[in-house]
Amino acid sequence: MAQHITVVDYDPAWPTRFAAERALLAPIFGDEALAIWHIGSTAVPGLAAKPIIDIMVVVRDMAAVDALAPQFAAVGYEYLGEFGLPGRHYLRKGGDERTHQIHIFGLESEAQIVRHLALRDYLRGHDTTAYAQLKRQLAQRFPYDIEGYCDGKDALVKELEQQALAWYDPIWLCLYLKARAVQRPRCIGSYVEAGQVAAALESDHGAIFCGVCLDTACSLGMCAERNAIGTMLTAGSSTVKRLVVVMSDGRLGLPCGACCELLLQLGAGAAELLLETEPVRTITISALLPQWWGERR
Repeated sequence: MAQHITVVDYDPAWPTRFAAERALLAPIFGDEALAIWHIGSTAVPGLAAKPIIDIMVVVRDMAAVDALAPQFAAVGYEYLGEFGLPGRHYLRKGGDERTHQIHIFGLESEAQIVRHLALRDYLRGHDTTAYAQLKRQLAQRFPYDIEGYCDGKDALVKELEQQALAWYDPIWLCLYLKARAVQRPRCIGSYVEAGQVAAALESDHGAIFCGVCLDTACSLGMCAERNAIGTMLTAGSSTVKRLVVVMSDGRLGLPCGACCELLLQLGAGAAELLLETEPVRTITISALLPQWWGERR
């Protein structure tokens, strides 16, 4: 049976449906998932859409995720492989009358990851009236023809994507994913653990450096931020432009006082620290220690 294409008014329950599905999927992906995002039209408040929750997952190892197909099947998903888009693995729930779709990418598919998030964020902040009207017209014209529906909006979607990519700054996404990629908690010995927290920074030369925390039994460990700074200094750079710190649960964190002190002594007071990703919100390092004793640079 062909999919019945319907476009409905925005439903405020869509983000809640995404959150519930994310909670269902996260234990299946486990440590392989670096990020799970709500994408597509149902992720844009106020935008009319097909009532299908689109989910994008960025993973460490695509091959490892393939082995999880039986677990996805157990919660109602069909695992359909690339399904027409090289580099993506696609899953759907609900068959032809699908309710959820998962798009899985590895880090090597950065362009696809950026494309999806750029378009989503661009639509969240711009007028979507013309896009919504076109989708409603196409749904009426092609109620059982998904190819006709997609072809009809292809030109406008590509135009919106180009506008979104010109508007979107992917650096924070890049830093977050690079930090997550090295974040793998592990025991190194009886007294040493590493990888619970990760950090990624961008130097003034545009280079990116990562580090993970080192925890020891005798309090001689090191924060992820300082490990990233050490790698930067070893490479010959000394100026931090942007910094991301990721905690063990994937959420963003703040540098400790010692790391803030080191950053300020390096002259990184004006460096930005990521606080939130949706939408992006930052704070300067100087704002974390407003009464710092040293010279401001």
